Amino acid sequence: MADDVQLPAVADAVDLSRVRRALVIKLRHHGDVLLASPVFSALKRQAPHLEVDALVYRETAEMLERHPAIARIHTIDREVSRAGGFRHLQAELGLWRDLRARHYDLVVHLTEHRRGAWLTRLINPTYAVGPERNERGRWWRRSFTHRYLVPKAALRHTIEINLDALRRIGMWPSDADKAPVMVPGAAAEARVSQLLASSKLTRGRFIVVHPGSRWLFKSWPAKSTAMLLDQLAEDRWPIVVTGSRDSEERTLIDAILRATRAPIVDLVAQLSLPELAALIRASRLLIGVDSAPMHIATAVGTPVVAIFGPSGEAEWGPTVVPNRVVASTEHSCRPCGNNGCGGSNISDCLVKLPVSRVIDAVRELLAAAP
Repeated sequence: MADDVQLPAVADAVDLSRVRRALVIKLRHHGDVLLASPVFSALKRQAPHLEVDALVYRETAEMLERHPAIARIHTIDREVSRAGGFRHLQAELGLWRDLRARHYDLVVHLTEHRRGAWLTRLINPTYAVGPERNERGRWWRRSFTHRYLVPKAALRHTIEINLDALRRIGMWPSDADKAPVMVPGAAAEARVSQLLASSKLTRGRFIVVHPGSRWLFKSWPAKSTAMLLDQLAEDRWPIVVTGSRDSEERTLIDAILRATRAPIVDLVAQLSLPELAALIRASRLLIGVDSAPMHIATAVGTPVVAIFGPSGEAEWGPTVVPNRVVASTEHSCRPCGNNGCGGSNISDCLVKLPVSRVIDAVRELLAAAP
C-alpha cells in the first residue's frame, strides 16, 4: 500500500496519545521473532513518544538487540521453566515484577500462546490486542480489548499478519515499516572483519551458503548442495558455509563437505547470531533454505536465493531485498506444511529439485542485482 493512501478510521482505534509504554510479546523461534521486528518499527514511527518493549524467549533475544525502536527486552528462560521447582518460581515472580513495574498501557500479543494471555491479564493494560481464537472461549476473548483476525484460507505473509495486530487498533503501517530489522553491533562487525581477513575474503565478493535448518525436512539433500557448491566454485565464487551447533545439522554439512570438490571456508558453529548477521551483510549473496538466516539476509539488506520445500514461500519467503525463491513446480501437494512426506522427515519436493534450477537462480540474481 502506498504511504499517501487515506483510509477510513477504525471505529475502536486506540488513542496513542494516551499510551506511554507498550509491550510486544512474541514467544516463538528465531526467525519468527525477527519477522516481528517491523511491529516495533511501526509503533515507534507512528508514536515517537512511546517506549516499546519486547518479551521473547531468552535464546531469541539476540534477534532484537540494538533494534532502534526497542527500549527494553524481557526474556523467558525455557530451560529454567522446564526445570520447575524454586528456580522456576523465582524466575516467574521476577518476570511478573519487572513487567508490572513498567506500567504498560498497551500489550500486543503476536501468537496464540496462552502464556501471553495470562501475562496480559497480570499486566492489566488499558489496551491489549491478540489474535482471535474462538476455540479458546470467553477467557481468551476477555484477555484482550481488541482481537485481530488471522487468515483462514488465504495465504498472507507472516510480517503482514504481525502488522495486522496494529491495523486492528487503528495503526496502518507504512511500506517502510515492513522491513525486518537486525543490527549486528560493533563487536560482531569487528569479529567478522577479522575472519574475512584471515580467510582472505573481500566484502561483497563471496557467497554464504547456509544449508541447514532446525527442521531438517526443510533442507536440500547433501548431494544436491555439494553439486551447487561445485558449480559456484567453477564460477570462481569464494564460498563460506555456515550452520548452527545442532548435531544433526553438523552431520548434514559434513556430508556436503565430503561430497564437494569446492574450496570452502567452514564457519559452522563458530558464529553468534549477530556475527552471522554481520557475515551475511558482508557477503554478495546468501543461499539457504526456509530458516532464520534467510530472514537475517532480508534484515541486513543482502540478496538471497531461498530453497523451499514443504513450507510456503507466500507466508515465509524473503521480502524487501532482491531475491529468488526456488521450489518444485512438479509437486502439486506443496506447500503441505508436513515434516516430510508422510511424516518421514524427507521431502520429495526437495529431493527431486534439480540443481540446475538453483544455480540458474543464483546466476540470474547475481546479474540482476550487481
